[in-house]
Amino acid sequence: MQNRYSGDIGDFSKLGLLRALQVCNIPIGINWYLVPDETHNSDGCHVSYLEKDEFRQCDEVLWHELRKVVHNEKRTVHSLQNKSILTAVHYSEVLDFSGKKRNERDMVRVGWHRQALRQLAQAGIICTDPDNGLIVPSAQGTSRENKYILPEEIQDYYQQGSSVIYYQHKARKPDSFYILQHQALLRNSTFGGAFGQVLKFSTTSQRYYCFVIQPEHYTLIKSALYRMLNGPWSNHFVLL
Repeated sequence: MQNRYSGDIGDFSKLGLLRALQVCNIPIGINWYLVPDETHNSDGCHVSYLEKDEFRQCDEVLWHELRKVVHNEKRTVHSLQNKSILTAVHYSEVLDFSGKKRNERDMVRVGWHRQALRQLAQAGIICTDPDNGLIVPSAQGTSRENKYILPEEIQDYYQQGSSVIYYQHKARKPDSFYILQHQALLRNSTFGGAFGQVLKFSTTSQRYYCFVIQPEHYTLIKSALYRMLNGPWSNHFVLL
């Protein structure tokens, strides 16, 4: 996540999903995986949904709240940490690797992650929002690694008792690639008993929300997702 993305179609999908999960009565936490803003591209410009009724009908309260964030030019994660948008515990410390060598980056990340675990310890559902999703081999050990989530970080949240949702960017690969990637992750023994689910947001900038669900949360979360998909959100989300 970068501050410049705040209020775009990605936030509408993510926060809409989490608002739908509030019916589970499980405390929600968000680790924004915030990284410094970049300037080399125009990412974050997908805000035309704020002029379209088809999105307003999905969640009118959320639509209006994000409209205020964008139109008032307050596009920061802090503006999203608003109880009118979502009642949640937030972790928004920046994971900044600027000017750091490999060993320094590793140390920064370990401390950052430990702090996140403490901050979100009471959340039963934790949503993580890395820029790109699950780490890929080409990014391992590089200064770009902060734009990804590591499998061991997901494992730590799960071992702490939380169900985890991690954002996954869709590149030029078929749905099956991301489904198989998620299934491979879940085969790790640290996820014993976990249920997996992949939810695809198929509108504009396509993305996936990958679930690692605690057994005791499965029925509640599954029911909430089906309820969500029985309404206007069904035009934009699909369970894979």
